[in-house]
Amino acid sequence: MIQADISHPLHTASGRGKLELAFQLHQGELLALSGPSGGGKTTLLRILAGLLVPQQGKIQFQDQLWLDTSARIRLRPQERQVGMVFQDYALFPHMTVAQNLRYALPKGGRHTIIDELVQTVELEELLHRYPQQLSGGQQQRVALARALVRRPSLLLLDEPLSALDSPMRARLQDYILHAHRTFELTTVLVSHDYQEIRKMAHRMIRLENGRIAEEGAPETLLGKRSPRTPAEFLRFEPLHDGRCIAWLRLEDQEISIPILDKEKLHWTPGQKVWVRIDG
Repeated sequence: MIQADISHPLHTASGRGKLELAFQLHQGELLALSGPSGGGKTTLLRILAGLLVPQQGKIQFQDQLWLDTSARIRLRPQERQVGMVFQDYALFPHMTVAQNLRYALPKGGRHTIIDELVQTVELEELLHRYPQQLSGGQQQRVALARALVRRPSLLLLDEPLSALDSPMRARLQDYILHAHRTFELTTVLVSHDYQEIRKMAHRMIRLENGRIAEEGAPETLLGKRSPRTPAEFLRFEPLHDGRCIAWLRLEDQEISIPILDKEKLHWTPGQKVWVRIDG
């Protein structure tokens, strides 16, 4: 089990805020984080990974204290049992797939784990290729395998599938679920895709302005929404790959929809649009 109590400043497009939350994450659970941009999702992942030290906080992982700012205790990222997968893959371009995987192997680690991961995410035919020779879905499979080479107990996924098309996204979801079960992981997934959350997560937390706005089972929280509902368009938000996200207000919540080409949508803030959320 992970117990976290975090307080840290946030800097968003709408001004300054603060990440203030306390939560538990049970062993073997897959937790989804959702909510508007700037709500603190990526900041929380970076704090859990040890890449960012919060202003105040305490993180207990099973019987190991990862962080206690009041006692000046902070385990470095390499001292935590964490694997992390980013949206932009972050592979070494000058290394082959096999070299990327071997580089992540800790000193004294068993090379058999690489063989196991290669089979798990079907990389056998790609081992001697370089990242630039791979499709986005193939690169993301390599990034997932590399994150698992260290046999982490906690896997952090920061919108890893948002740049992929729907068929590949669905396939990668299956790979992640298979790895989650096979390697008995505890996983935190940041996602704006409600269908993805329904399929993958045991529990969902929606962060808004650095605080927990909603928490519960995805089928309970997302089941509140009817199949076709009028919503208010709020804004477009660009993604790294040239696409964007359309933010809508649905009832009393904000939701996000990936858009391939916003130039085809002549939406203006405040406009009412119809949305359908398939579960």
